[in-house]
Amino acid sequence: MRCLVTGATGYIGGRLAPRLLEAGHEVRCLTRSATRLRDVPWARYAEVVEGDLLAAESLTDVFAGVDVAYYLVHSLGTPDFEDRDRRAARAFAEAAAAAGVRRIVYLGGPAVTGDSAASAHLRSRSEVATVLASTGVPTVTLRAAVILGSGSASFEMLRYLTERLPVMVTPRWVGNRIQPIAVRDVLHYLTGWATVPDEVSRSFDIGGPDILTYAAMMRRYARVAQLPPRVILPVRTLSPWLSSQWVGLVTPVPGAIAKPLVESLIHEAVCHDHDIADYVPDPPGGLKGFDEAVRLALAKIRDADVETRWSTAEWTRAPADPLPTDPDWSGGTAYVDRRERPVQASSSSLWRVVTGIGGETGWYSFPLAWSVRGWLDRALGGVGLRRGRRDPEELFVGEALDFWRVEEIEPGRLLRLRAEMLLPGRAWLEMAVDGDGSDSVYRQRAIFLPRGLSGHLYWRAISPFHAVIFGGMARNIASTAERTDHPD
Repeated sequence: MRCLVTGATGYIGGRLAPRLLEAGHEVRCLTRSATRLRDVPWARYAEVVEGDLLAAESLTDVFAGVDVAYYLVHSLGTPDFEDRDRRAARAFAEAAAAAGVRRIVYLGGPAVTGDSAASAHLRSRSEVATVLASTGVPTVTLRAAVILGSGSASFEMLRYLTERLPVMVTPRWVGNRIQPIAVRDVLHYLTGWATVPDEVSRSFDIGGPDILTYAAMMRRYARVAQLPPRVILPVRTLSPWLSSQWVGLVTPVPGAIAKPLVESLIHEAVCHDHDIADYVPDPPGGLKGFDEAVRLALAKIRDADVETRWSTAEWTRAPADPLPTDPDWSGGTAYVDRRERPVQASSSSLWRVVTGIGGETGWYSFPLAWSVRGWLDRALGGVGLRRGRRDPEELFVGEALDFWRVEEIEPGRLLRLRAEMLLPGRAWLEMAVDGDGSDSVYRQRAIFLPRGLSGHLYWRAISPFHAVIFGGMARNIASTAERTDHPD
């Protein structure tokens, strides 16, 4: 089968595409920028095409020859995500129908039919399923609640809330029943639908074998992670909005994403049937229970073997314009902080230090200043520092790295990061390595393009701290590389 995968730079799509390839299918990935998949190992075996679901004219040839089209995108995190998702689904469905696609497969959320108080997130997921089926292309919707897997937003919420809060004052919804499912079981069902007969067109509930309250999930997570028992105190006064602010404060998931996820938890999410097994048999050995799914996810995190993370997908509130290779500012202002240091270490050692930056390693200068900037960003609704990194050593173009996005990598020479913190302008951080043999040169450039008077004032306000922050970064990166080469 020839399968089209949207969302291949996201959490589920980035795991589904290689599994479809392993199953012997031809895979075409649709992305707004092919560069986002340039460094991903499996992408060399797939066809990568560029297009935008919000620009129908860009989809003309995308669906040609496609048998099964997977819709795995959403605009969660943007203020108008319901409208954006509605328009994207309509463009996708119409293009699929025009090309004669045999099936659409969509991963949605729990059913909320007839519930006028349903969260905007779940309403939108349900509406997208309706729109996808509206053109007559057989459409299968898999309805999942909480997905348990290393790097998923739902799992990160559960993990950080449980690990960081031994005593929790929680909202009433922690008593609602949920039927979570392991990510590998979700991928099993998604892959299986590539070969099911075409006439099937309906929704299916998918969930693991355990039905738990959110409170029970936190307690069982603590047990599996070998943490002391958690004390959970439900109260009636915590609204979903207040809950989401707390989640945004404690976990790496920013408030703009935490809010719709939390609002979804006010509804019970339990499977009403298991009809899917009539078409796609359960995985060998059966569906993973909650405890096993958590153990598997924690093992992936411990072994630094996380394939994709919720932050892999583009956070759509972030600026998207790339930095020109040879900047021509068209008469505008560009503020630049340049640092250069000779390094008594090989370029390969220096490069390893550069590409290991962020996450648990930190930013090599004034940790308190970076932390305060991250806290401020979170308080204002930004992503903050806690997104971390997917892998402690490996970076791909397009990945999130704390409150930066990896925009360019020239192996052994250049790492360019684009800022995704809230700023009155656009910003980049470049780290370059030159030299060979036993000595090298480290070059660092922070670039800021202000937006309006507030942008100019912002740069002038932080300039006095550059010597400490950027100067310290260059000095400490160089000394770390030198210690690596000369440990004595």
